[in-house]
Amino acid sequence: MRYDSKNQAQVPSDNRRIIGITGGIGMGKTTVSSYLNEVHALPVLDADIIAREVVGSGSLVLQKIVDRYGKTLLLPDGRLDRARLGEIVFGSLPELHWLERQIHPYVRERLEQELSSPTLQVEPIVVLVVPLLFEARMTDLATEIWVVHCDPDQQIEHLLQRDVQSATGQRYRLQKNQILARIKSQMPIERKLSRADVVLSNSSSLEHLHQQIDQALVNFPHSSEDHISSSRLG
Repeated sequence: MRYDSKNQAQVPSDNRRIIGITGGIGMGKTTVSSYLNEVHALPVLDADIIAREVVGSGSLVLQKIVDRYGKTLLLPDGRLDRARLGEIVFGSLPELHWLERQIHPYVRERLEQELSSPTLQVEPIVVLVVPLLFEARMTDLATEIWVVHCDPDQQIEHLLQRDVQSATGQRYRLQKNQILARIKSQMPIERKLSRADVVLSNSSSLEHLHQQIDQALVNFPHSSEDHISSSRLG
């Protein structure tokens, strides 16, 4: 890893390809990363999984959340009621930004630790899935950025059909107003696309998406020394 004075962070200086996958909610990030993992056997680090661990029972971040919003956000077993927290933060941009300021530094630290681990140091290609890659200013962790997108109507339909599991194990689906609030909370997809090294369209068939992924793996010109530019910083 090397130090980048512009972003004040440790960034890759070896010859690995570190692919940062991002895009709008419900646009296909998991579909892309699962294909890379299952078909191409590439290791995947998922920021969402790390974020859930960061707010786990007994964590410092969970205590900060309870201090701010009260113990009503805790389930009987002491875990965070993520659905209730979502109602608060996706209804108030300042509260969402406060929550992100608590979580993102820990997510970044974990990603850096994993990338520096002996296991991943020897991998020629590593995949990072970071939904808020631009918003959280983590672009410097990747050597190339892939943005997956689809038509807005398809995005909403994907999310309407997606089962969400609560902390208690119950499954439910988001309502359209909840979906629109989550979409609005993120950087517009057009801005993400303008900063992408690779653009993947998920508006057609799954086969077409897979073909684009295969081509990007083979054809994208990788350069670890000049991958960061001001246009890509969130």
